[in-house]
Amino acid sequence: MGLIIQQRALQAAGGLREVLPVVRKRDRSLFDQIHRAMSSVVLNIAEADGNDPGTAKARFASACGSAKEVRAGLQLAVAYGYMPGTKVAEVDIALDEICAMSWRLSGRQSRRPKHHVMAHTSSSLSSRRVAF
Repeated sequence: MGLIIQQRALQAAGGLREVLPVVRKRDRSLFDQIHRAMSSVVLNIAEADGNDPGTAKARFASACGSAKEVRAGLQLAVAYGYMPGTKVAEVDIALDEICAMSWRLSGRQSRRPKHHVMAHTSSSLSSRRVAF
């Protein structure tokens, strides 16, 4: 079955299925960066699962960084008007969860930053953040 975080990462990747073709059509470079970063999330988690504890912690930390990169790419796509924020809302939440889980698995819970869930409107991502 695998790690819960791995399953969530694959769900997030699947959630990009409708989004990526739209971004690719409008901005090939942004598409490529989002695509590579999402692949990095999934692959770093998989590598962490089969590695020694020290390397695993580093891979989980990298997965969090890549998840943040995907989120930023999606925020740019919305800001550029390629799609409404509602199209990426579920993936954004999943990526936030992945980052929170990977942060803990990397052993950094004592210094864990506040994670934010973007508040979404019907037409675009809002800049309002909800801390938890």
